[in-house]
Amino acid sequence: MARPPSASAATFRRAALDALALLLPVSCAGCGTPDRAVCDGCRGALHPHPTLVSRDDLSAWAALEYVGVAARTIGAFKDGARTDAAAPLAAALAAAVRAALEGCAPGVEVCTVPSTPAAMRRRGYSPVDLLLARCGIRSSRVLRLTRARIDQAGLGVDGRRANAAGALEAHRDLAGRRFLLVDDVLTTGATLAEASRAIGVARGSVVGFAVLAETPRRYPRDIRTPDRRLRDNATHGSYGGMTGVVEPPFRSG
Repeated sequence: MARPPSASAATFRRAALDALALLLPVSCAGCGTPDRAVCDGCRGALHPHPTLVSRDDLSAWAALEYVGVAARTIGAFKDGARTDAAAPLAAALAAAVRAALEGCAPGVEVCTVPSTPAAMRRRGYSPVDLLLARCGIRSSRVLRLTRARIDQAGLGVDGRRANAAGALEAHRDLAGRRFLLVDDVLTTGATLAEASRAIGVARGSVVGFAVLAETPRRYPRDIRTPDRRLRDNATHGSYGGMTGVVEPPFRSG
């Protein structure tokens, strides 16, 4: 488990950031404060509290609520090329992944939903895969798009379901393989449900779902499940070294 930084290390880090800001001025992705990729206040707002949330028949572990600082930071990271804001978001996603894997037997693979070609050209990277890489986790690339999808933003429940339906397939037989599906923002659950369907058609199984954030608008948190503070939630930067999640072990790639 990572140890908290010493006072001297924290002071040195702040001094180094101050010096770097003179050469490469930036503003906080969460609040716009000058000279920080993510300021200390916004880092606090991004501290994860993994919670089990439900969408119809799907339940997922979400690290954050997609509101305020979290929404602005995630938006800047995904669509504003603010990859310098990845560290606290990666720590939050790692907490959700760990919560989802708690109690699972070894051998679970992490799988993400592939980005559309247009999104990859626009961003130059896959946001979820980049965050997982910061945690030392490599996604198993077993899903592919079967047709074009439009951006889900602005679509209602029925529109999202129609947009996602039949859009994914596994490009190999997955018999005997178990997966944790990971995504960035959970709204209706249509994308994760479609990914789960595609894995099931290929004879694989899905043991759970983890997301960076869930949008609470129209979907209140599941009051039956209290917030769970898990070990290592406060770690920053990497998570679990190069072997991925420590408890329980899982396979990737």
